[in-house]
Amino acid sequence: MTSINLADRGVDLGEWAKSTPKAADEFAAAVRSWLEENLTGEFAGLKGRGGPGSEHEFFGERLEWDRHLARAGWTCIGWPTEYGGRGATLEQRIIFHREYARANAPARVNHLGEELLGPTLIAYGTEEQKKRFLPGIVDVSELWSQGYSEPGAGSDLAGVSTSARLENGKWIINGQKIWTSLAHVAQWVFVLARTEKGSSRHAGLSFLLVPLDQPGITVRPIQQLTGTSEFNEVFFDDAETDADLIVGEPGDGWKVAMGLLQFERGVSTLGQQVGFARELENLTDLARSNGAVDDPEIASRLVRADIGLKVMRAHAQRTLDGDVTSQAGAASVSKLLWANWHRDLGELAMDVVGAPALIGPPTTVEGEPNDIADPEHVELDEWQRLYLFTRADTIYGGSNEVQRNIIAERVLGLPREAR
Repeated sequence: MTSINLADRGVDLGEWAKSTPKAADEFAAAVRSWLEENLTGEFAGLKGRGGPGSEHEFFGERLEWDRHLARAGWTCIGWPTEYGGRGATLEQRIIFHREYARANAPARVNHLGEELLGPTLIAYGTEEQKKRFLPGIVDVSELWSQGYSEPGAGSDLAGVSTSARLENGKWIINGQKIWTSLAHVAQWVFVLARTEKGSSRHAGLSFLLVPLDQPGITVRPIQQLTGTSEFNEVFFDDAETDADLIVGEPGDGWKVAMGLLQFERGVSTLGQQVGFARELENLTDLARSNGAVDDPEIASRLVRADIGLKVMRAHAQRTLDGDVTSQAGAASVSKLLWANWHRDLGELAMDVVGAPALIGPPTTVEGEPNDIADPEHVELDEWQRLYLFTRADTIYGGSNEVQRNIIAERVLGLPREAR
């Protein structure tokens, strides 16, 4: 595993830790300049590639791009310097994600490690775990996937039944996970498993770090509406991991898992909103060029979409500034805002495109059958792909119904839903 030499990352951490308007402008200029200089040559064709619904695109090339970022010191910038980060301030992290999105840089392949597991290990892991796993996330030599949802426990995470027992210095794991993003290209998966026999709901769960390349694990990609397969079902049949690869104490899994979900809805969502703004701008341009904007209903929906994006941005900034009563409630509101907005944008796109939106992929591609199981043969246009993939936005990452229950019960104090 490559070690990270902070002296080689070209950073004056003391200077960059200042939070003044001038320092912020200089930081933004540094990020912007580096991206302009490096999204060229072999990486020029990666602009706008990857991301939800398109994770299959140029995966190997995007992996190399992530490693290129790492060599220049642009991965894990918000982590403490002792763990290979830059110790960037919250403002600087927001700036980085915004500039990255504005440059139309490719979707990162290391998101689950950098934005979710890494911060969780820093908060809850042992020093041995940090030394073992954080360098591989910083230099993108090890990729991670998330083993939370199960066929019988999708958004109801407390209902997981995958079990693990400690035996001869190993955790022995049995069960099934589903919707496991990028498990087919990852080396590791963090798994929420039930380690206390007879326990139920939030009690008796543990957070385990499990290697994927072993006989006891089977990974099967799941084909989506878009014809691509970026998530999987994963089967554990007496799979093993070392006894010390548990984050927190046995039974602390719920606390660790919830801590990770707070990281999931952090500053990177602001970069996501820049991508949303680009989609809306492109759709508005299309509506102008094909005359759809002359329809008062279409024009009104475009305006409402712009207003919704501004509301989303204001709420995200408020949350990051800590200006909210309940962080759990704020995260749920954020999920509801962007998921519904993006789904509605997909529907609006179909109406802007009009009848051509109904035309599906060709039956052949360059003389070959159009095999929808092969992502390279799927010829959906950007608006069809947006519409189809955003059907899932209100489900994954916590369904709308679950988010509304969280707000009702934890923020408004309403009676719990009958179970």
